[in-house]
Amino acid sequence: MVKPDADRIHKDIGQYYNNELEDRGVSRRSFIKFCTVMAASLAMPFSFATSIAQAVTSPKRPPVIWLHFQDCTACTETLLRTFHPKVEELVLDIISLDYSETLMAGAGHQAEAARQQSIEENAGKYILVVEGSIPTKDDGIYCKVAGKTALEHLKETVPGAAALVAIGSCATWGGIPSSKPDPTGAKGLGEIYPDKTVVNLPGCPPNGYNLLQTIVYYLTLNKLPDLTSKGRPKFAYGTLIHENCERRPHFDNGRFAERFGDSGHLNGWCLYKLGCKGPETYNNCPAIGFDDAGARTWPVGTGHPCFGCSEEDIAFTKPLFQQASIVDVTPPALFPRIAEDEGQGVSSGAATIAGVVIGGAAGAAAMMAKRLQEQDEHDEELADNKESEE
Repeated sequence: MVKPDADRIHKDIGQYYNNELEDRGVSRRSFIKFCTVMAASLAMPFSFATSIAQAVTSPKRPPVIWLHFQDCTACTETLLRTFHPKVEELVLDIISLDYSETLMAGAGHQAEAARQQSIEENAGKYILVVEGSIPTKDDGIYCKVAGKTALEHLKETVPGAAALVAIGSCATWGGIPSSKPDPTGAKGLGEIYPDKTVVNLPGCPPNGYNLLQTIVYYLTLNKLPDLTSKGRPKFAYGTLIHENCERRPHFDNGRFAERFGDSGHLNGWCLYKLGCKGPETYNNCPAIGFDDAGARTWPVGTGHPCFGCSEEDIAFTKPLFQQASIVDVTPPALFPRIAEDEGQGVSSGAATIAGVVIGGAAGAAAMMAKRLQEQDEHDEELADNKESEE
């Protein structure tokens, strides 16, 4: 394994950012670690940590226009909760957020003037992020900002964008607003512009780091990351949740929670029989968790089945506690979709990404396997003691 050249990275960062890091209480070692982890999470060689450091610390920050339509703002909220200890402000500083109704200080005419100015001055350079579905019925009258419909805002903003990003399930494929009877004709950004490349980051909400990693990748290589057939970055959505789930060893050993609160549920057994959609959902939730509070900060980690929020044909359509569409749950029969990428072959790199991402699920699985072995030995010991007493 090639280790990053720490001295070179230190030199590339430059004196300005050395001072900036010191002012924010961040050591250079922590910053280098961040760049190295970012490279790993994007399935890049560790040597790319240098390039990532250069991209992140570049004084030329790409302008970003962030539009809100039919949404609950949870996607923005999850982005604000991406905490690399005391580095989060620096990470957010790698972009110039020219327009965001939720985060910008300006309002009214001032805010709209800022959006228009960015469109004109940064034509062909800005990143357009769309949060929320776009209503299309009745000429889109069901969502208006500053007197203009969502469709009108897109017509003004999409043509000059260097990259299009749909964040959240609503912006990707319609999400909750598109649920039956769908009175507004809610659609995702890619459905409105099928001839353009749209980076889809579905989830309800999605993980904020998937957006940050997509932007860092774009800044580092000046291109978008490899996408699946559904327009989702392979580094985040190229593997089934089931493959790296912390409860996978229980599945392999036939241990299933039968109901909430039973001994299996309390001991962290597989939630498949409680309706977990992990076997048919592509996402990196078990590998990175949420809010930097550890891998347990996702539904399955807290004892709740995955409900497939990143899958259009699962989330908000299948009953929450209905079993996934897998008939045979015996390990040898495992899931034929594991080696697939939404109907297309996954490269060997994409197939192993989730095992590389931040900490690695393989290590977690090994730890879980060890705990299971210890539990089995403990149970056997109790059984032997009980027999001796009888």
